[in-house]
Amino acid sequence: MTAELRFFWKRLTANYWFYPALFAILAGVLAVAMVYLDQNGYARFLRDYQWIVPVGPKGASDILTVMAGALIGVAGTVFSITLVAVTYASGTYGPRLLTNFLEDKGNQISLATFIAAFVYALVVLRAVRVEGENPLTSEAEVANTIPGFAPQLSILVAYVLMGACVAVLVFFLNHVPSSIRINTVVEQIGRRLISAIRETYPDEDEFRDAIEPNGGAPLTARGTGYVQLIDFEDLEAIARDCGCTFSLQVRTGDFVHRDLPLVDIEGCEPGKIESRVRDCFTLGATRTYEQDPQFLIDQLVEIGLRALSPGINDPFTAITTLHWLGAATTEIGRRDLRKDVCGSDAGDCPVIPLPDNFAHYLSRGFGSIRSAVASSPNAAMVMLDVLGNAAIPIGDANRRDLLREQGRLLVEQAREVLVGPDLQGVEERHQAFDKRFWD
Repeated sequence: MTAELRFFWKRLTANYWFYPALFAILAGVLAVAMVYLDQNGYARFLRDYQWIVPVGPKGASDILTVMAGALIGVAGTVFSITLVAVTYASGTYGPRLLTNFLEDKGNQISLATFIAAFVYALVVLRAVRVEGENPLTSEAEVANTIPGFAPQLSILVAYVLMGACVAVLVFFLNHVPSSIRINTVVEQIGRRLISAIRETYPDEDEFRDAIEPNGGAPLTARGTGYVQLIDFEDLEAIARDCGCTFSLQVRTGDFVHRDLPLVDIEGCEPGKIESRVRDCFTLGATRTYEQDPQFLIDQLVEIGLRALSPGINDPFTAITTLHWLGAATTEIGRRDLRKDVCGSDAGDCPVIPLPDNFAHYLSRGFGSIRSAVASSPNAAMVMLDVLGNAAIPIGDANRRDLLREQGRLLVEQAREVLVGPDLQGVEERHQAFDKRFWD
């Protein structure tokens, strides 16, 4: 349940509407509170400051009207600019990156600030009264004439919000072009990938691979979609309660459909706990970052493949993705790849995740992009350098051999598409690369 709540909160805050809606509610509450303070005389202290010039009802009404109109216009412009940036990034870098820009906190907070200031101005404007104005108390009755009312403290706070909006607008105009730069996009994905690897595999400089499954009676899926979350805490509780072992047949990010096996159960009849176990798997229409570092690897690979396609032909963008793939590969290669989903003190964990060994990650990253890299001499030589550099911090001979094998496969692929000096340059770089594994 804890994992599900955390997942729900992350998905909720990732929605583009969440912060604008939250800020609008808070702005409305702030406006009501400020008007209350003004109506009950708590703003009298402002008279002691001569530099704060009091505003009359007509001036207050004009200020708030102009503020509200300007801010809703700016909010619409901000939304339009964001959509243009998202459309550009989605078409250039890949549709899977659409989520990255919609979840960008800079874009969300910018729009939320303008919406909040607009709501605040609109609510305070409702409280302004011109002298002699008669509010209706019923359909046919008119109350006594009331004096004019201009909420001085509320107006002052409105000026503060206006200043904040100007600062946010300057930030936004700088943030949008910066956020769609390819180096920035790849860096954000790469850093998030490295962080996910460190969180998933916390034990460093231990070279043990994932635990193999125990087998058992299969429990199949009833729904269709991508596995977005696996609640390992609840699975552990169910397994210990029933005295059984769960060997997962899917990982977060896999696509499942009806009657596809989710988990093998050993030591218990699946029919007795099937509903409880299925509730531990959250399915959805799209993949998410939570528990799924391979999704981030796929994003880097997608950017690299698009960059090397004949229609774009941008090998230097592909080189950038190769550098970050190399950094992530080094992190994976120097870690214990056993997922201890039960906690550091659980040596007899009854939940065994689907094993992900080092070869699997190499195939998912460099293996997926290898054929495209082989067609570009520059990218091929850089990939050989990246593979060689990735092997330096890795002390396990078997994992170093896997990196060396990736280099051999790359050159073998390059021989199919390159000729002349291009192929000769790649061959020479491979010889230097291969020599590093003998030194």
